[in-house]
Amino acid sequence: MMEALLNEWLWQEEFWLPPGIRWRDIEMKEDEGRFPLPRDLIYTLPLAFAFIALRYVFERLVALPLSRILGVKDRIRVRAPSIPKLEAFYKQNSRQPSQSEVVSLGKQCGLSQRKIHTWFRHRRNQDRPSNTKKFCEASWRFVFYVVAFTAGLGSLINTPWFWDHRECWRGYPKQPVSEAHYWYYVLEMSFYLSLLLCVSVDVKRKDFKEQVIHHIATLFLIGFSYCGNYVRVGTLVMLVHDSSDFLLESAKMFHYAVWTRTCDSLFIVFALVFLVTRLVVFPGRVVHTTLVVSLEFFQPFLGYYFFNALLLVLQALHVFWAYLILRMVYKFVFLGKVERDERSDEESNVDEEEEEEEPEDEGDECSWEQRKGAINSKLASLANNCVLNNLTNQRNISSRLPKAR
Repeated sequence: MMEALLNEWLWQEEFWLPPGIRWRDIEMKEDEGRFPLPRDLIYTLPLAFAFIALRYVFERLVALPLSRILGVKDRIRVRAPSIPKLEAFYKQNSRQPSQSEVVSLGKQCGLSQRKIHTWFRHRRNQDRPSNTKKFCEASWRFVFYVVAFTAGLGSLINTPWFWDHRECWRGYPKQPVSEAHYWYYVLEMSFYLSLLLCVSVDVKRKDFKEQVIHHIATLFLIGFSYCGNYVRVGTLVMLVHDSSDFLLESAKMFHYAVWTRTCDSLFIVFALVFLVTRLVVFPGRVVHTTLVVSLEFFQPFLGYYFFNALLLVLQALHVFWAYLILRMVYKFVFLGKVERDERSDEESNVDEEEEEEEPEDEGDECSWEQRKGAINSKLASLANNCVLNNLTNQRNISSRLPKAR
């Protein structure tokens, strides 16, 4: 009885359909095509786990060898020694202890405050993801976005609503969905669901919170647009997003490989595509057609407001990311290089507290051979200076001898 009441409340016609339209009015025969139903999205959860498994295989069999070919190098980090009390405090309390906590931990462990600070610095750096891990993650997303954009463009370029956005609403809500667009929806939703499931183990970035909001809003948008049969607009939204995402991921890949010129070139192309698609095409064409053009075909209802609210949340995120990208463009133009990916390339904790790689103590990352070589070079330089000083003094004495005689 509870399930029946829930279904009756959830699938009220006032929520999902324009005024005057009933569920029986949009029923289709088999020869008329597929009508989107909520149960069609049940495949997204197993496909999300399949994406996670495929990503695991891809990163180890394809991305890892590719990172070595491109010359991705990881920074050598000193591992913090095993001290159970400090490790327990690090995991359970804080990654950055206060001064009073440092004093207390020093007394418990019998260590100086300097050694406590050094241990926590090494421990934080030890948890930072390597360039190889970042490269593998970026390469996986790059491959998916390239395939999704290519397949999406191929399935939409011959559709009437790709060129005339009024066609998105002609005949709504009784619009059949092709098999290609059905799988486009299912695979995109499965991919974003896999990203949301892996968000705790992926690289934490400066825009971590915004990325989580983006994934959740995207999942709600894809799911709701499919159930409400906003598929035509939904395919355009996904295509607009995929058009710039693969450029960003490719720029990240070359950034980790320290291919500076290639990275900078790709970043400029990405910035142009992002700003045009997210700040011009998306609000000017997609949001406009859902907010304004759609009212030429039906009266507003609850689904209309909810769908447009999700689109506006995405647009707010676009403005935020555009601000970060414009900061990078400013640095590139006036400083001559892209220092870091302001959008999401700089690793940090969830609260964006640690911006830079913390410096190790002097000589911590040097091997004994490197230290010995440095000492020998300094001794050689000192010896040469001594020899030169002796020769100079001898020459000065010789020049004064004839005058004395």
